[in-house]
Amino acid sequence: MTPQHGAQVQADGSTRFSLWAPNARNVTLVIAGRVMADRPEVVMTAEQDGWFTARVPEAIGCRYRFRIDHRLEVPDPASRWQPEGAAGPSCVIDPHSYSWQVSDWLGRPWHETVLYEVHPGVMGGYSGIQAQLSRLAEMGVTAIELMPLNEVPGQRNWGYDGVLPFAPQSSYGTPEQLRQLIDQAHALGLMVFVDVVYNHFGPEGNYLGEYAADFFRTDIVTPWGPAIDFRRQAVRSFFCENALMWLQDYRVDGLRLDAVHAISEQSFLVELASQVRSVLPPERHVHLVLENEHNNASLLAEGFDAQWNDDGHNTLHALLTGESESYYSDFATDTTHKLARCLQEGFVYQGEPNRHGVARGEPSGELPPTAFVLFLQNHDQVGNRALGERLIHLTEQPALKAATALLLLSPMIPLLFMGEEWGSEQPFQFFTDYHDELAQAVREGRRNEFSEFSAFADAVARNHIPDPNAAETFHASQPNWSDLELPKHREWADYYRRLLQLRHQHIIPHLVGSRSEAAHVLADKAVTASWTLGNQSRLRIDLNLSETSVTTPPFAKAAKVIFAYGEDVAGAANHLPPLSVVVRVEAEA
Repeated sequence: MTPQHGAQVQADGSTRFSLWAPNARNVTLVIAGRVMADRPEVVMTAEQDGWFTARVPEAIGCRYRFRIDHRLEVPDPASRWQPEGAAGPSCVIDPHSYSWQVSDWLGRPWHETVLYEVHPGVMGGYSGIQAQLSRLAEMGVTAIELMPLNEVPGQRNWGYDGVLPFAPQSSYGTPEQLRQLIDQAHALGLMVFVDVVYNHFGPEGNYLGEYAADFFRTDIVTPWGPAIDFRRQAVRSFFCENALMWLQDYRVDGLRLDAVHAISEQSFLVELASQVRSVLPPERHVHLVLENEHNNASLLAEGFDAQWNDDGHNTLHALLTGESESYYSDFATDTTHKLARCLQEGFVYQGEPNRHGVARGEPSGELPPTAFVLFLQNHDQVGNRALGERLIHLTEQPALKAATALLLLSPMIPLLFMGEEWGSEQPFQFFTDYHDELAQAVREGRRNEFSEFSAFADAVARNHIPDPNAAETFHASQPNWSDLELPKHREWADYYRRLLQLRHQHIIPHLVGSRSEAAHVLADKAVTASWTLGNQSRLRIDLNLSETSVTTPPFAKAAKVIFAYGEDVAGAANHLPPLSVVVRVEAEA
């Protein structure tokens, strides 16, 4: 597939510039740093269907903008590099100039995935993440998931306000440093995923509406503004090319597609998956993961590997914290039964009405457990809290440890959020770098989001919600790695390491072909669930998040306990002590 959008370096060393600008009468390519300084401006040729093109020799390293109708200069919407930030000029880079040290990397199969989500900014950029890779690989993590890399205005943003999706955020490092990070990860056996946002652009620095109004729909409005119009082929190719850029030019191993329920044309998702599968060599392990509030299970048979299981998180969060406001109200009743359904069938909502009376979800019981990414924390579930508290502040340690064992030893694909594995107590707060009227609007909008929560029902309480644009909000979200040396944090790290060792030993080798057997409620906040693994062994997890002992079903004499947590749990026969978990494997091949 030959890319259409942006500056493409050709085999002869020249660069072809392309811009889709159907509302423009003329477009001029304005170049700085040209070797041929006698032609700093090039009038682009108008092609069919709203395209403008130009071909320029010796453009690698040059900075450029597009001038629309002699009045507006804009960066390339498909810019591969913004060395001066989102407001600055774009820069032509050669995606093939980096010499990969790990040239034979083909990735890892999906069932081996243990995801670790990080925000590159608070981690100290690409170099800061690279410094943690060896520790994470030793712990048992197999994949780093980078929150969005798209260029955003300013020096800091939680990532989902991107305006230039092809350009890695300049404040994190250079494109070469990003490739070095990925190269080093591969050398350690770690996959790298990138979180991509194809459902909206941020509120500042996006000029597409000025010259390509057809990029957006006027009849559908999302929480972020007019919907992107995926009925247009140029729009579809823009995002398909973006996906392939990450997978080819940066050799990432997978993409997590943010909030695809906000994409009105679901056929685009099928097209994207089809292009990825057809363009990349079949021997490469490349993974596509969805975030989809609508629980469209049918998409998981259309080229996608898995979906984030928000239902699983919300159910466990309600059990652990007792929270029942806002979207947690959908999980506040029959919560234990909802957990059992999640463990047996994947989604809790499979067509049932939510709190708004709207049917949500599709049947998911036929999908394998590896089609679901399970987590106790992630950027949304921490960062979208008013104060950004982590789960360690919201529940008791024994309950959290029991739930963590379920997370890491169930056949679903586990995801950890940076710092979770060592019990980090620092918040992860929503942060941006806007100014003036937009900063005020974002500040007020953020605080008004929580008006339906009783703790922030009045304006005075909402004023205590951190200002997203304050530098200290960003700094408060940076993990304090020195805490790893403290005994209580080493204990947490050892706990995660032990569970991941067990996962690699007993679960991962047999995940292919695994299927759910059944899950039953033992009592309030207590369930038992079992799965048949690919080698026909049987995995059973008994979990008790209540304050009282519960009776458990009998188990086969051949069943082997591979993990137990809880007071006096070792002496338990057919009962499960409070706040405990027992994991057994029977007839392991």
